[in-house]
Amino acid sequence: MASINKLLDKPGFGIAILRIVVGFIFFMHGLDKFNGGIDGTAGFLSSLGIPAPTFMAILLIATELIGGIMLMLGLFTRYVAVAEAIAMVVALVTVHLDAGFSSREGGYEYVLALIAASVALVLLGSGSLALDNLLSPRLTGRQITARA
Repeated sequence: MASINKLLDKPGFGIAILRIVVGFIFFMHGLDKFNGGIDGTAGFLSSLGIPAPTFMAILLIATELIGGIMLMLGLFTRYVAVAEAIAMVVALVTVHLDAGFSSREGGYEYVLALIAASVALVLLGSGSLALDNLLSPRLTGRQITARA
């Protein structure tokens, strides 16, 4: 029981859970678009009036698919989370906002949660169990302390 309490007192593990789950969601969302084909995604983006729809479809699929993998691994978490948040803000404005709140009706409920989770990762860093820990304390959100 004491070891569980010790684990629960570590916010880095909570951040890691958030990062891994959000990364998995983005990965699966991107995989769905990838399996549906770039042309299908480009056609949808074109119907929304998005310029350069084929290029934007490739960018969107890469952001969700590769970005999702990077989030799960905790690699450049803050930068990837910015890209994911931007993608979700575009989805919010172009697709979901007019449908109201409920995701059942195609509303912005789900997209808003992903925006909030992405922004939280930008602010908090990658937490524990992340490749960012091997690269730089700034990437993880850890404090840099001076050594005596």
